[in-house]
Amino acid sequence: MSETGFDIVGVLKRLPHRYPLLLVDRVQELVADERIHAVKAVSFNEDFFQGHFPGAPIMPGVLQIEALAQAAGVLAVESLGLADSGKLVYFMAIENAKFRAPVTPGVLLDLKAEFVQKRAKVCKFAGKASVDGKVTCEVQFTAMIADAPE
Repeated sequence: MSETGFDIVGVLKRLPHRYPLLLVDRVQELVADERIHAVKAVSFNEDFFQGHFPGAPIMPGVLQIEALAQAAGVLAVESLGLADSGKLVYFMAIENAKFRAPVTPGVLLDLKAEFVQKRAKVCKFAGKASVDGKVTCEVQFTAMIADAPE
């Protein structure tokens, strides 16, 4: 199944994250059980730019990884039928994170993630973030599917 182009309303239906930690603005393409291409519009108004760094704003690398994980979360929700299930996708591990180039305000950050391994309760992903085709971050990570806290 391939689904193309759902907006922020579709993202909000699939992720529990909200402002200021929602880091996916749109899904360009989603192929269930395979991959996702999402985007984050990086604005100077982001809270983190006030302190990282004044006069030389750069998106923190850990937030690039979080954005990739959120995109992968959307992929997992769609692929595993988790919408409205009371389940959440939680980080378990981050491996081989590499930061290749800075991300500055005013760009569209492309977020591409794919399944490396998919099981009912644990999934592994590979992700790459890029701006205008230039890789800014690449990472592998593992997530678990578990009940949301009450």
